[in-house]
Amino acid sequence: MNTTMPATPWWQGATIYQIYPLSFADSNGDGIGDLRGVINHLDHVARLGVDAIWLCPFHETPLLDCGYDTTNAKAVDPRFGQLSDFHDLVREAHARGLKVIVDQVYTYTHEHHPWFTASRASRQGDKQDWYVWADAKADGSAPNNWLSIFGGPAWEWDCTRRQYYMTTFLPGMPHLDGNHPEVRRELLDVARFWFDQGADGLRLDVINLLALDPQLRSNPAVAGSDPKDMPLVPIYAQQMLYDGAQPQNLEFIASLRALADTYRKDTGGSFLLGEVSNPDVIAEGRHYSQGSERLHSCYHVLAGYGAAFSAAALRADLESWNDDTGWPTWSFGNHDTMRPMTRLAGPNPPRELGALLVAILACLRGTVLLYQGDELGLPCGQVPYDKLRDPATKRFFGHYMQRDGARTPMPWWGSEAQAGFSSAATTWLPLGVGHAALAVDVQEGEAGSTLRQSRELLALRRAQPALRAGTLHFIDSPEPVLAFERRLGSTRLACAFNLSPAPAALPSAWPAASASLLGMPHPNGLLPAWSYAVLRLPDVRSG
Repeated sequence: MNTTMPATPWWQGATIYQIYPLSFADSNGDGIGDLRGVINHLDHVARLGVDAIWLCPFHETPLLDCGYDTTNAKAVDPRFGQLSDFHDLVREAHARGLKVIVDQVYTYTHEHHPWFTASRASRQGDKQDWYVWADAKADGSAPNNWLSIFGGPAWEWDCTRRQYYMTTFLPGMPHLDGNHPEVRRELLDVARFWFDQGADGLRLDVINLLALDPQLRSNPAVAGSDPKDMPLVPIYAQQMLYDGAQPQNLEFIASLRALADTYRKDTGGSFLLGEVSNPDVIAEGRHYSQGSERLHSCYHVLAGYGAAFSAAALRADLESWNDDTGWPTWSFGNHDTMRPMTRLAGPNPPRELGALLVAILACLRGTVLLYQGDELGLPCGQVPYDKLRDPATKRFFGHYMQRDGARTPMPWWGSEAQAGFSSAATTWLPLGVGHAALAVDVQEGEAGSTLRQSRELLALRRAQPALRAGTLHFIDSPEPVLAFERRLGSTRLACAFNLSPAPAALPSAWPAASASLLGMPHPNGLLPAWSYAVLRLPDVRSG
């Protein structure tokens, strides 16, 4: 067997399709998506022209945090199927040329996890220090000023131990002590388990928050913070120096990378994709993905919450990670963000925006993520408060982090009940209003639909090595046009994107006449509203 690794890893420049199993497809009529549902729709995923799928958690869970709260990270929750279903999914995905990336949550568990049950039972047990425990202050208050990313204090009182335990996100989701050597060994064993089951890679949830400051020092305030003008989420009034992103995190990362590098040598290597939480996500992602002892890549959501959707803002992000320090992965949305159609253009987004966002991703340097439904241009699903399932969405309802709107069922067949997601009368989240009209089968029959353009764009990315592996060079252009060249060897591709609802002038340096690969600017030098153009420039002559 040939175990020589390719010069360019498969994931470098790849397109990864993120699947949220709860909402992708329900195969047994219980209103909840499952692994069999994923298998049933792998042909759709493969036809898009992506290279891999990222499966959000399907592990044993009480669904407090919609699957990210595990009680057994080595077991498939019965609502999603069985371990044999995962094996079938891997086999069917590989048969279609798709790699499989499995979500992993190493920073915290659900409080019903056997580890935490043992930890909270006694201060003297063998797992008594596997989680972050601390005594109360003399006045009974929490050990320090750390706050939850989902709002409120990061400490929960436990009556059995008469101590506080730390929670980064939700009460009932205790934080593991990432400084503990036995905890690290157990987490590596979880990673080994999924590689042994056939996973080609792992996506690592907020991995830079695993190890916290052993001294539990309080965070200082952000300079100039005003109690009368708090951010919507108070944690952002703190400099998060001690409740995550500690140097010892990289010790665990090195061990995980060493383990991962022993797998999949005959099929192009394994892949570790990190999510990092930090006020400067790009800088943190660069830090966590440089060198052979760290992650292969970390991802960043472009034009995320509070960020401008402008050519200048996108260029600033892309320029900040346009070198060989680590490897970037880009997206416009995922299961944790309001769908970009709505986030960027309001409650009635133009349909053209969906293809434009896919076009930008298809032309970027780096690996790119496409979240289920992005290929359809789905807007955010409107979920009434009484039907919400996500605690964070409830807490910030109408203000921030409307995650349930990004997790509504995937529409497959527009004329069927629940748009073909499920045969159940009621699904775990309701179908998004208007989503049936954007279903896969509807867009199959529409010339120029977002789905059909998405396939063309991803096919172009696969066919043009310059888009997957070339360098990126910006072309100066006023708002609202983002423009750049991709270059590889003698090949040059020019890419331009109009980020506005009105026609916009192409850059003055735009070539007057070249072969158009996709998109067609008007002869008068204007790029139509919400449109794109990709041109093949004359090859650079050597010598």
